[in-house]
Amino acid sequence: MARISIIAAFVAGVVALAAVYLLPGRGAVPDNAAFSAPDLEPMTLVTAQEEFWRLTPALLLVVYKAFGETGEDAIYDTLARVTHGEALEYLYLERVGAMKGGGLEEADQTIHEIKLLDTSVTREGGALRVDASWQVIGTVGHAEHLHVRGNTYSADLIVAPVEGAWRITDFALLDVNRDAAGETFLAPKTPAATN
Repeated sequence: MARISIIAAFVAGVVALAAVYLLPGRGAVPDNAAFSAPDLEPMTLVTAQEEFWRLTPALLLVVYKAFGETGEDAIYDTLARVTHGEALEYLYLERVGAMKGGGLEEADQTIHEIKLLDTSVTREGGALRVDASWQVIGTVGHAEHLHVRGNTYSADLIVAPVEGAWRITDFALLDVNRDAAGETFLAPKTPAATN
């Protein structure tokens, strides 16, 4: 009976250890396996590490598109295309919380560019740790005028293949700098409707 208990404990330990190492992005990723990314060709782990400067902004752009959505389902579904697990939960709750606090009530933002600044990437098993700083340049509209924004962000990201696609699986925001928030200019006039 004791021998069965020892074997059962050993098997349970192996299963638990396998579960930890086989979580998305943490387990072995075959060198030739390529995973999709928004508006990019599929990338292997090696290619994603070499071209993080393309992959990271592509993923972040979809996050910002999700933040421009106004319906909770649309926000979640858009975020789920490029995030997973804790990152999905964190970013979704951030956006929905902003809505409840009087944030954007209509889609009135346009992202023009996401520019990586001081960024480094290291491989962690089947995932990439990206210590990123980036600037988002875009416009936010308010009735008759637009604001140009150039906010700078710093975050630690884990980017890993999940269900055949590169996704942000962990997102820890470190800093937001709005010092260069931009300027105000009049929105372009739209042609008057003719009857």
